[in-house]
Amino acid sequence: MTQNIYDNQAFFDGYAQLRSQFDFEAAPEWPAIEMMLPDLCGKQVIDLGCGYGWFCRRAREACAAGVVGIDLSEKMLSRARELTNDNGICYQRGDLSLLTLPAQAYDLAYSQLATHYLPDIVPLITALYEALRPGGWLIFTTEYPIYTSPVRKGWIADDEGQRSWAVNNYQNEGDRVNNWLADEVVKYHRTLGATLNVLMNAGFTLRHVNEWGPTTEQIDTNPDLVEEAKRPMMVLISAQC
Repeated sequence: MTQNIYDNQAFFDGYAQLRSQFDFEAAPEWPAIEMMLPDLCGKQVIDLGCGYGWFCRRAREACAAGVVGIDLSEKMLSRARELTNDNGICYQRGDLSLLTLPAQAYDLAYSQLATHYLPDIVPLITALYEALRPGGWLIFTTEYPIYTSPVRKGWIADDEGQRSWAVNNYQNEGDRVNNWLADEVVKYHRTLGATLNVLMNAGFTLRHVNEWGPTTEQIDTNPDLVEEAKRPMMVLISAQC
């Protein structure tokens, strides 16, 4: 079973504080994601790792006929339900690594920054290909492999005490443990080629791959984003049945 880190109270509280800085559409990568989306009017949509339900509500604003939001975290789903007043959105608890879905039920499968928590994405991608209608879209984002590849090798001391020392190990796929918002958060590193090959092997046709970085205008508005211009933090991928 996938680690349910979002139901860890320390992680959940930290994430809530982090996301309070901006709503979904103010996320710097959102304009690039939005350009990749097909027309959602009248479409059936599934959001994988829906969190607070931001994309579910955005899809309904774009006239999607119905949206299913799936998340492993009861805390995230509870918050999503609090923020949602729409009978066209259904939230369900589910582990993306064990997901079963009805055949050809959806026109768009969407996921934002969730697949790097899965030890193996093959079962999910296979299930999505079968759950999408002919011509249906899969659009998702994940942490970029350069960002996920470092492995912890030891400890060094600084003025604030000890901190971890990591080295890049891009080719060695597998779990990575770090202390982001809470201790012992497990994510999974896989090369970009591995992810793209899983999609193609499942039958998808790649439509667009965006090794995302902020624009000059975004950096001017938020200078903290200059760090994200040095290397991709995430990759945005669209594929079609």
